[in-house]
Amino acid sequence: MAQESDTIEEMASSEEVSKVAETLSKIGCTATAVEKESDDLFEIDDATCQIGQYDIKLNGDYKIIVMSIDE
Repeated sequence: MAQESDTIEEMASSEEVSKVAETLSKIGCTATAVEKESDDLFEIDDATCQIGQYDIKLNGDYKIIVMSIDE
């Protein structure tokens, strides 16, 4: 039986959220929720940044790989 966990998004752990928040703070952004799309991909919808609202994705090393304006 195939696992469906690859398609089910879950919330990141408190440790992961802390690391994501640390990265986001470096660019003046905060997040209310961090989704864990896979072991090496985190997604933040509607991050509040000093320059506007953005959707942001980070890799497993907590580096931003995608940042797009959320209009």
